[in-house]
Amino acid sequence: MAHIRVQINIAESPDIVWNELRHIDRHVQWMMDARSISFDTDQREGVGTSFVCVTKVGPFVTRDRMTVTAWSDTETMGIEHRGIITGSGTITLRATPKGTDVVWEENLHFPWWAFGEVGASVARPVLRALWRGNLKRLRAIVRDGND
Repeated sequence: MAHIRVQINIAESPDIVWNELRHIDRHVQWMMDARSISFDTDQREGVGTSFVCVTKVGPFVTRDRMTVTAWSDTETMGIEHRGIITGSGTITLRATPKGTDVVWEENLHFPWWAFGEVGASVARPVLRALWRGNLKRLRAIVRDGND
């Protein structure tokens, strides 16, 4: 299993950060690994929202089914991954004197044919760097929307 955690501070309130984060269809604007998102139903937010995300990391492209498992306005979004790589992740917002700490944590399981634990250990630093960049892009979008 690969446990990955990245964090960034955004100099805005959790309400303002959440106002961008809650729009799952717009995650492709700041998640460089997310190529497209298509919803399975009319539901677009909240627990039970289900969608397919085409993800590309380097030469690897996957089509992952994802379901929202936790949703607390201005606080938490949890996702379950079902695809080649399975697992779960959360993005948590915490108010600070400097704005909002955004913490993104994932626990991902790599199948044996993707080298299991070895694959996870190789992927961990790559995904950490990619997701850190994603959070920086999220911060830029939040800032641009509040100028």
